[in-house]
Amino acid sequence: MAEDALRRLAANTLRTLAMDGVQKANSGHPGMPMGMADVATVLFSRFLKFSPKSPSWPDRDRFVLSAGHGSMLLYGLLHLSGYDLPLDELKAFRQWGSRTPGHPEHGLTPGVEMTTGPLGQGISTAVGLALAERMLAARFNRPGHEIVDHHTYVIASDGDMMEGISHEACALAGHLGLGKLVVLYDDNHISIDGPTSLSFSEDVTARFAAYGWHVQRVDGHDSDAVEAAIAAAKAEGGKPSLVACRTHIGFGSPNRQDTSKAHGEPLGADEIRLTKEKLGWPADAQFLVPDEVRAFFGEAAGRGTAEEGMWNARLSAYRAELPDLAAQLDLFLSGSLPEGWEARVPSFPADKPLATRQASGAVLDALVPVLPTLAGGSADLTPSNNTRAKSAVDVKPGEFGGTYFRFGIREHGMGAILNGLALHGFRPFGGTFLVFSDYMKGSIRLAALMEQPVVYVFTHDSIGLGEDGPTHQPVEQLTALRATPHLVVYRPADANETAAGWRVALGRAHGPTALVLTRQALPILPPTEAALRGGYVVSDAEGFKAILIGSGSELHLALAAQKLLAAEGIPVRVVSMPSLELFLTQDEAWRESVLPLGCRARVAVEAAATLSWTGIVGLDGTVVGLDRFGASAPFQIVYEKLGLTAEAVAAAARNLV
Repeated sequence: MAEDALRRLAANTLRTLAMDGVQKANSGHPGMPMGMADVATVLFSRFLKFSPKSPSWPDRDRFVLSAGHGSMLLYGLLHLSGYDLPLDELKAFRQWGSRTPGHPEHGLTPGVEMTTGPLGQGISTAVGLALAERMLAARFNRPGHEIVDHHTYVIASDGDMMEGISHEACALAGHLGLGKLVVLYDDNHISIDGPTSLSFSEDVTARFAAYGWHVQRVDGHDSDAVEAAIAAAKAEGGKPSLVACRTHIGFGSPNRQDTSKAHGEPLGADEIRLTKEKLGWPADAQFLVPDEVRAFFGEAAGRGTAEEGMWNARLSAYRAELPDLAAQLDLFLSGSLPEGWEARVPSFPADKPLATRQASGAVLDALVPVLPTLAGGSADLTPSNNTRAKSAVDVKPGEFGGTYFRFGIREHGMGAILNGLALHGFRPFGGTFLVFSDYMKGSIRLAALMEQPVVYVFTHDSIGLGEDGPTHQPVEQLTALRATPHLVVYRPADANETAAGWRVALGRAHGPTALVLTRQALPILPPTEAALRGGYVVSDAEGFKAILIGSGSELHLALAAQKLLAAEGIPVRVVSMPSLELFLTQDEAWRESVLPLGCRARVAVEAAATLSWTGIVGLDGTVVGLDRFGASAPFQIVYEKLGLTAEAVAAAARNLV
């Protein structure tokens, strides 16, 4: 069969698999897979470097379906290409226990590089993947030893182009010149509401050209034109590439093509029959895969497997000639940290108060030189976040040998790029003010969902910010972050707990961590390994009548309140709880030793919303917190006026006992 005919047959196979899968599930999005089937066929059959039997091969090309609602396109491609995704899984689309969920999920389905669904996240995370490739190439490639050399491909939709996060990340990609990033834009002019012209009239290619991208326009149903465009994109090594593919959503459907109805609902049995007839397909056949199509995609997979074999041979030569670099590469690829790294984490003497953001900076000064996978930056708040280690070297346009990123004022984009870096093996961190974690919440949620070891350095953590006032003083953010599964929130009370927080964060290979740090200086307490457990006794009293529980800077209010109560003859225990999540995962014996069930008189104190503490203090306890916004004044006055004082904590305990 001629190449053109094979491509049409392969694309129609993808279309019919998508139609049949969505119809069987009675749920899903058939239109995008039908529209982009020609483009995807060219990409997978002619360009994508992959090895289905080794989905984690390090030098594979990365493919991200940013338009995750079109997941049946990806599942069809993975099945036809020989990944461990049997046809029965496609028949179980969107069903309990299947590996074909409604939107692609990393770690569930072989060949899925990241969890996509929220529009804009995929294309933005892909910037992080492409950035990681350039950094690894700069670090490990040597003349005659190109051990890191792959592309990142993205299929993105109109929705991805509208979402603000993509603007931030793609602008940075253009600034850095990420030449191995290729975005195939499904320019189908349709969204859920109807024609995109209802709300979207910008020239996307002109915008990307202004970002510094290489841009092209093609007919997305002309396979030869698509092939030529991708080849030209690969040849452009100094700029990321956007190929705007003009397509027809629901391609081939007599009554649904180019309509919003093709986007997010099954075509219906009658329309599927008509569509299959129009495409020259057996009208009553379901989930049909012609042998020629399996062979067609199998040939592409075979080329990838051969490429993997050649790469393994190059890696053997690399090990022989560059053993030290190879050892570093092996450590990187394993996701491990160097043995004994914890010993490099500093401890802090109790000589003078220190802001926990400053303590965090000192930890980074110690760790960045010895942890090669540790890389990060700040959203234009480097001096405030203390995220740039003294030894750090900036990543710049065309210069990817460093470990520090200047994200600019782009919290949205930073969050997604951190995810891409983590998916590619880095231990990335990103800094901003805690109040701006709201901008990053979508990316934080995906990091948690994918269980990626991203570290968030959130400084200026409370009303302790002072004069900047309520717009910059976080109140509800801690509760929102703590409600996120797989995310550990660690709010240290002093410099030594900050060091423990970094040990917690870097010790977690699966799941993100938010370090929540102060602007203001805090007294330093003796270091203790107990801080790694999330909650522990700081100061005890024989026969204690109540327990005061402090987080972050407010632990020191609890300690001051203990002294006030002791003067009145009321003994109380003081507990530091930098991380509720860590404490609640400790064994029952530890939890009982810290918060014995027999003592119901519990007072938690935190300069934030009180909701997340109810499970700790119980029905009989109370929380001294802040269920209102802050105010603009020196922070000591704000604390006093809003009732966050040692006297208020002592009064609350007194009322309970």
